[in-house]
Amino acid sequence: MPITALYPGTFDPITNGHSDLITRAARIFEEVIVAIAGSPDKKPLFRLSERVAMVEKIVQKLPTVRVIGFDGLLIDCVRDNGARVVVRGLRAVSDFEYEFQLASANRRLAPSVETVFLTPSEAHTFTSATLVKEIAMYRGDVSSFVTADVHTALKEKFG
Repeated sequence: MPITALYPGTFDPITNGHSDLITRAARIFEEVIVAIAGSPDKKPLFRLSERVAMVEKIVQKLPTVRVIGFDGLLIDCVRDNGARVVVRGLRAVSDFEYEFQLASANRRLAPSVETVFLTPSEAHTFTSATLVKEIAMYRGDVSSFVTADVHTALKEKFG
């Protein structure tokens, strides 16, 4: 039976580390859904529609990957899309405790859904969207952390 995995996140903005994990997940699962959370409480820099468009452009050459936006509980999004696996990225040990809590809560809400942790390549282990935004805000060069289109979008946001 084909396995659909859902890779959730805010992707504000999508980084090369995120792209790396999407590519890795696409090699493992028959379908990968990149589920972009609205996350209004996080006050994202980019609107949900902008984030969806950025990710769609990046994954366009991956035929088994599709991109959606969502609001609400992750586990509801998983169920609504027929996924059986949630993919989460771990960059460092410091990510593990938080991710473990989320996985445990999701397991309690949906025992049939598994969480799989993937690590990005070493080149991206310290890259986070928060770090990228902070560097871009102070007009630093983020071109090694994001695609050219995302770099341009960040420049437009920060002037």
